[in-house]
Amino acid sequence: MAKLAAALTVLALLGCMAREGQADYGHPSPPPHTPCSPGHPSTPPSTASPPPPASVPSPPASAELVVGYYQKTCHRAEDIVRETVRGANAGIMAGLVRLFFHDCFIRGCDASVLLDVADPSSATEKFGPPNLSLRGFEVIDAAKARIEKECGNIVSCADVLAFAGRDATYFLSNNKVYFDMPAGRYDGLVSLINETLIHLPPPFATVEQLKANFASKGLSADEMVTLSGAHTIGASHCSSFDDDLSDRLNASTSDMDPKLMASLEKQCRSDTGSDNTVVQDIKTPNKLDNKYYKNVLSHEVLFASDAALLTADDTSAAVRANAEDNNVWEEKFKAAMVRMGAIEIKTSADGEIRRSCRVLNTY
Repeated sequence: MAKLAAALTVLALLGCMAREGQADYGHPSPPPHTPCSPGHPSTPPSTASPPPPASVPSPPASAELVVGYYQKTCHRAEDIVRETVRGANAGIMAGLVRLFFHDCFIRGCDASVLLDVADPSSATEKFGPPNLSLRGFEVIDAAKARIEKECGNIVSCADVLAFAGRDATYFLSNNKVYFDMPAGRYDGLVSLINETLIHLPPPFATVEQLKANFASKGLSADEMVTLSGAHTIGASHCSSFDDDLSDRLNASTSDMDPKLMASLEKQCRSDTGSDNTVVQDIKTPNKLDNKYYKNVLSHEVLFASDAALLTADDTSAAVRANAEDNNVWEEKFKAAMVRMGAIEIKTSADGEIRRSCRVLNTY
C-alpha cells in the first residue's frame, strides 16, 4: 500500500508540471443530476476592494452552503487562500479556474481531483487523460497547510479549491470579477480515473453534446456558454485541437481564421515530437474578459467545441450577447461559477475534512 501511494505521488508531481491545456477526452454521457442553488452574496473581504457581487438565488435548506461559513471557526480562511493565490503567476491562476471546473464535473465539487490515491485498485481522477495537464495543486497545498497551522482541521479542501477558483477569477480580471463563494462543502471519499473521460466535455464536442453534458450537472445552455468564457485565459496543448478527433488545422474542413491557422501551424510544429502549447486567447491571454466571444465570432478559437457554439440558435445568440457587453457577461459568469460550485455537495454523511488534500484521512 505504501509503495502504491508513493508511486502515485511521484506521478502526481509530474502531472503538476504539465502546461495548462486539454488532453484527449471521450464523449460525455454522465447520468442526470441537479445541483443545489447558490447562496446570497455578502460583504466583500477586507483584503480587497472589488465591486459588489452578483445577486444569485437562495439555496434550498439541504444545500448546507453559506457565505461566510468559516467566520466563527476560521475567520481568516478566505483571506489565506486569497493571499496564496495572489502570489501565483497568470498561468497558474488560469489553471486554478480549470481545476475547479474539472473537480465539480466529476462527482461534484468535492476535491476528488486533488487526490493522489484513494482506492488501491484504481488510480485517481488526477491521472485521467483530461487531467494530466491540470495545474495549481501546489497553490491548494500551500493554502491548506497555512489554514491547518492557523485553525486546525476545520476547512475542507473542496472549499479551499472553490475559494481559489473565485480568487483567481478576481485577479485575472484586473480585480473586476468578484463574487462571494458559499462554503460548507465536505471532501469526497471516492476518486476514479475511469470517470474522467465520461464526465468532462471534450474539446471536439458538438453543441448538442455540450448542452447534454452541462444539463446533466443541472446547468443551462446559457450557463454553458457563459462558463466557456474561461477559455479566454490559459494555454492549450496542440494535440487538443490538432489530432484525428479534432483536425482544426485542416484548411479544407476547418472554419478557423487562416492567419491564426498559419500561426498555430508554426507554433505547433516540433522536430522532437513534443506536444507544444499555445495561448487560448491571442488577444488577451492573461486577462479574464469577454474577448473569447469576439474570437468565437471571428473564428479565432482553438477548439472545435468553441466553434460549435455558433451552430445552434440559442448558443449563437448567447455568444453575440456576451461579445457585445462585457459587464453583462461578468455578472453572468459570477452567478454561473457559484451555481457550478454547488454541484453534488458532500456532507459529513458521505465526506470528510481532509488533513491533506492529496490523501484521505484513513491513509
